[in-house]
Amino acid sequence: MNDIPDLDPSILSEHAVANRESWNADSDTYQADHGPQLAASGGLAWGVWQIPESSLDVLGEVKDRDILELGCGAAQWSIALAQRGARPVALDLSEKQLAHARRLMDEAGVDFPLLHASGEAVPLPDESFDIVFCDYGAMTFGDPYATVPEAARLLRPEGLLAFCGATPIIQMCYPDDSDHPGDRLLRDYFNMWALPYEGYTDFMLPYGAWIRLFRAHCLEIEDLIELRPGPDATSTYRDDVDREWYRRWAGEQIWKVRKRVAEGA
Repeated sequence: MNDIPDLDPSILSEHAVANRESWNADSDTYQADHGPQLAASGGLAWGVWQIPESSLDVLGEVKDRDILELGCGAAQWSIALAQRGARPVALDLSEKQLAHARRLMDEAGVDFPLLHASGEAVPLPDESFDIVFCDYGAMTFGDPYATVPEAARLLRPEGLLAFCGATPIIQMCYPDDSDHPGDRLLRDYFNMWALPYEGYTDFMLPYGAWIRLFRAHCLEIEDLIELRPGPDATSTYRDDVDREWYRRWAGEQIWKVRKRVAEGA
């Protein structure tokens, strides 16, 4: 897995082109603003409130597992997994984010493949991984009707897909002129899919659509973990008023689904 092809821009979807440009423009600021919090969490924590993997046990045993981080940013997760004996591959659409990943890898003294590609079209063979996961990443900024089939293709039988992101609830509560959720439903639930913002697009599906999509690709749901920050939690992404919102309503979730092979297949 060391000779990994680079990004082919010709295969990018229109929203992927825009998202790549957005992340390249914002990468330095993002890492300056949030890198210290991610470092303080040791790379193994979920969501904007950095809830530890040790308390959630989403990925399970990672030693000697082939793991794809599907939208790695600066690869803080993959670095931590490599230090625990995993064999990660870290993918990102943004070359600027991957430059930060290379810097952090060198500082940590670990080495693993970095893949400049879209999570909607991963240039790797079928059944290459035991785990495919991301914390936001491609499962937020890629079309799930492309990323879920890709994850299923890349997983070995009984392999785990796990991803953290926003919930339909919080997406329905954002005013058009604010990055802070309110206490009113403002967006239609049934029409959620591509959610355009200034310069980029992210994605969300209603719960039933997620379930049908998983089932269509032989992915069996093991858990849906709704994250709730502690009463004193802090975040570089959110303020104290937001924290009280997240303590009342589920603003983040982690899907855990496993690839099952149909009998006789």
